[in-house]
Amino acid sequence: MNIKIVCVGKLKEKYFKDAIAEYQKRLSRFAKVELVQVPDEKAPEKLSAAEQEKVKELEGQRILNKIKDKEYVYVTAIKGKERTSEAFAQELKDLATYGHSDVTFVIGGSLGTSQAVNKRADELLSFGKLTMPHQLMRVVLIEQIYRCFMINSGSPYHK
Repeated sequence: MNIKIVCVGKLKEKYFKDAIAEYQKRLSRFAKVELVQVPDEKAPEKLSAAEQEKVKELEGQRILNKIKDKEYVYVTAIKGKERTSEAFAQELKDLATYGHSDVTFVIGGSLGTSQAVNKRADELLSFGKLTMPHQLMRVVLIEQIYRCFMINSGSPYHK
């Protein structure tokens, strides 16, 4: 399986980079994992709703430019569907079984993702109603992907 994680903004914190590198290394026996960062837009604290949409649209175009037609796309979104780790593992297993070997995950910027990105998604994926920094979400997502592979391999990692 080929897994791509498309993220908005550059990851600066060493501890996040280290955690992601560790999970990429662990995942390498199951899948090829690629992390793609697209530039974020400057977004001052006080933006009008129209200005916020413009930022999301610009970032959204950068995201869409990194997604190929054949890829199955999950977009992280608070309003997405919540899953258990077991159900998520079964979904990834089913995708591989039924010919979707290229899976892309999208993590938007601090304002979220554009309507165009959400429309391109095959699934909106929620990790709950809590708001997380999008940098931390990268670590959470890659750990959950690793957990899926461990569940599917029968490993005791998932308890």
